[in-house]
Parts: sequence; structure tokens; C-alpha cells
Amino acid sequence: MTQRHKVNRVVSLGLIDVALTLLALYLASWARYLIPWGRRLTWRFVTLPWPIYMVAAVLWPIILSLASAYDIRPHIYRRLSAEIRSLLAGVGLALLVLAGTLYFSYRQVPRRLFFYFGIIDFSLLTLVRVFTHSLRLIARRNGHVPRLLIAGAGQVGEEIARRIQCHSGDWQLVGFLDDDLNKVGSQVAGFPVLGTLEMLEETVQAKGVDEVIFALPRQAHERLVHLVLDLEKLPVEVSIVPDYFDLAFFRTRMDEFFGLPLIRLRASAIEGTARIVKRLFDLAIAFPILVLCIPLFFLVALVIRLDSPGPAFFKQERVGENCRTFGMWKFRTMVQNADDLLPKVIQRTSDGQIIHKRPDDPRVTRVGRFLRRFSLDELPQLINVIKGEMSLVGPRPELPWLVERYEGWQRKRFAVLPGITGWWQISGRSDRPMHLHVEDDLYYIQNYSIWLDLRILWRTIGVVLLGKGAY
Repeated sequence: MTQRHKVNRVVSLGLIDVALTLLALYLASWARYLIPWGRRLTWRFVTLPWPIYMVAAVLWPIILSLASAYDIRPHIYRRLSAEIRSLLAGVGLALLVLAGTLYFSYRQVPRRLFFYFGIIDFSLLTLVRVFTHSLRLIARRNGHVPRLLIAGAGQVGEEIARRIQCHSGDWQLVGFLDDDLNKVGSQVAGFPVLGTLEMLEETVQAKGVDEVIFALPRQAHERLVHLVLDLEKLPVEVSIVPDYFDLAFFRTRMDEFFGLPLIRLRASAIEGTARIVKRLFDLAIAFPILVLCIPLFFLVALVIRLDSPGPAFFKQERVGENCRTFGMWKFRTMVQNADDLLPKVIQRTSDGQIIHKRPDDPRVTRVGRFLRRFSLDELPQLINVIKGEMSLVGPRPELPWLVERYEGWQRKRFAVLPGITGWWQISGRSDRPMHLHVEDDLYYIQNYSIWLDLRILWRTIGVVLLGKGAY
């Protein structure tokens, strides 16, 4: 899809939204008149003057655009749920702005009319998204999906291919190109390596490629520039993925330095206002829960003391933000000499990854097994959250001896506060290899938003209640 077609698609969708919004406003007037709820009004009191329709026609496309309801990228990048969330936020904000505008100019609009207008408008605009999404699904089933070529069959290219496999209906990956002659003719992540990068133009034309994604290492920067310039004459989209294990952690911001363009790499995805909002969010949830859980703390502590000798609470050194260590509080779930038994528990996978947790861990007590299953042993970490050493959601707090074995890219997870729960927990908890936990942490840092925190907390409730993957 060319840039012109994308713009035309977005403009068409915007015009449809404006037309349906004006229709919704008209239908809301009729609904307020016909539905006998509240004080009965005559038609004269619910008939809206035409300037209100003009204001709505201007406000809606602007505010929906600000809410990311119109994305110039191909819609296969966005799921229907994401489109509807943007729509809900946009319609809600537009209603507030319209109500505020009318408060200072035309107060005769019945309040229930706004209620009807919001419901009808959101419903109509949602139906349009569902319809267009259904058309795209039909097109995909008929084979009308973009054809993709990955330039670079290294670690980053392989990761892209794996993600495409998870969304196979969105893309058709024709294969890779790579200068490693040992890879040419073989398969990477189940897809063929078709040739070297010298064959880029030829392959794009022969395979009918719609988009080329470059997944090359930093050392290939000069080569990358020439390859991109070679593709300028072809009707193909070009994207560049930075080295996932090198630059993917950073977020970029375009800036200027005495007239020179700069791409600034920010060390954290959570800074400034976002960090303040996250801190207030943590305190607003953690403090009330901690107060309510005080009786439960006494009960759990008593059961632990009755089950096995030793203290009820356990303070363990963990590595947090900026690699600073802190004391993380937990209910004790292991026998007192657990550290002495650790060498007998540690195992390694065939690819050398360390596994220090297993379902039959002999160090875990009877009560400890129950507490771990439902994550009750984590409740004292609310104290760490209130102290500012942890957050409700974030990368998991790591053991120092494991951090010593980290590679450079893995240490990037320490740029934010660790969390009681995180993307890693809702993705499998203790069931998954350690290195996959780190990739989950980097994903969270890259994609942080307060909405992602809410989503993780909501899904954590289900994971905890099912006791899935915890031991």
C-alpha cells in the first residue's frame, strides 16, 4: 500500500466518522424526545441549532486524531481492540470538550442528550471499525496480505520471523537475504535464506515484495545506506529494526543540535511526568492494600511459625534500579538452610541457561508451597513499593549472583524500578527459561504506559487465582 493510498484511506475514514457523528447527534435528539426517562420535553427543547453540528464536525476528527484513532500506518499493525480503545478515549474526550464549549455558549442542551449521543456515536464508529476489520480478515483469507522480505538473517531477523509466525495472517514472509554464505540455501526460523544482499533488488521484483525490513548489525551501517538508496526506485516500503539486543531498549526522540538533526536515545521509557504518575499510581493502590492485609499478615506469619522453625518474614538482597541492591521483603517459604542446598537445586539447560527454580524444590516448606502457588509470599513487597524501592509493575527483582552472569544487553532491564508483578509473570512465571524473562522485561520497558500497567495487574489476578506456573 503506497503512502498516497494510506492517506486516502485515513481521510475517507475521517469523513465517514464525521458523517456518522452528525447522524448520532441527530438521533440523540430524537432519543431524548421519544424515550420517557426524566422530564418530558417538547421537540423544540431538544432541537439543536446548526452551529452545534458545525462544532462537532470540527472537534471530532481533531480529537480522534489526537487519540490515535487514525493511524497512517497499515492497519495490520493494530488490532481491533487497540482501535476500539483509541476510539473510546477519543469519543469520551470529544464529548467533554463539546460539553465544556456549550457550557459557556449554549446551556439549553439537555444533559441526557449527551448521554445518548455518546452511546450512539461510539456504537456507530465501532461498527465501522468492525466492518473494516472484517474486510481485512476476508482479504487475508483470500491471500491478499503484504509480502515481506527480511534483510539480515541474524538474531534480530530471526526474532522478527518468530513474531511474524505468531501473526501469520498479517504478513507473508517470503524469506531472508544474508551475506553469510553458510546460511544461503538453508532455513532460519522455518523460512528460506534466498540469497545474499546483492540480490536485494532482484528478489524484491521476482517475489513481489511489498516491504523490506532491514535487521542488520551496526557494523553494516554504510552498506545499509546504499541498500536503502537502491530501493528508492522500487514501489516498496522500507523499515529498519535496530539491534534488539543493543538499541531496542532505548526510545528515540528527534532533536536538533545547532542545526544538525539528532536522534536522542533515552535511557529509560519511564521518566518525567510518566514516572510521577506511576509513583502516585503505586502509592494509591499499595497503601490501602497493605492496610487491609495487616490481619492476613498476622495469620500467615502464625501459620509459617507453626509449620517450620525460623522467622515468618524473610529479607533477601536483590538488585533493583540502576543495579543498586536493596532488601526485598517476603514471607519465608523455605527451610532455614536454603542457601546451603542451592547448589543441589541449580540446573542448566542444553543451551547453558541457568534454572534455579523447579516444582520439586526440596527447600520449599509445605506452607511455603501453598503461599507460592497463590503468590501470597509476595505481599510484604508492598512495603518495598511504599518505600520507593519497587513498583507494583516492572521487571522482576533479580538475585545478585544471577546478575553477575548477565550479558551486557540483559543489564538494560535495571533502568527502571523492579516490580511485584510484570510482563514476565503473566507470560508463564516460573515455567519459562531465565533469558526469556529478561526479554519480557525489555519488552515492558520499551512499551511502558499506565494502561499497560493496568492490563498486567488485571491479568495477574487471573494468573494468581489459577496458581499457574508458580513454584
